[in-house]
Amino acid sequence: QVQLTESGGGLVQAGGSLRLSCVASARAFPNYAMAWFRQPPGKEREFVAVISPSGGTRYADSAEGRFTISRDNAKNTVYLQMNSLKVEDTAEYYCAESAFVSLNARDFRSWGQGTQVTVSS
Repeated sequence: QVQLTESGGGLVQAGGSLRLSCVASARAFPNYAMAWFRQPPGKEREFVAVISPSGGTRYADSAEGRFTISRDNAKNTVYLQMNSLKVEDTAEYYCAESAFVSLNARDFRSWGQGTQVTVSS
């Protein structure tokens, strides 16, 4: 199983920005699809963004135009740049890896421990 370690969460005011990072332990990282999910307080985990091994991306409607997912295969790292943050973006953010591109959490094999993002008004 791949070990994933997220960082970059924190407290930010509405309208601000954060960049999350997720480092993977596996040498096969360039072959994985990588995604970010989030779990708001009291709600179920939801898809945010996914990036294919070749760099193709998909976003949730709530993230489109504000968030950017990217990857650096040389560093085994996937990023989530979050701009124009809203109070409703407050959640625990998780990165995950899969053998193929999917928007469904059940298709992802390994998960990080999560990093908390809190957006204040």
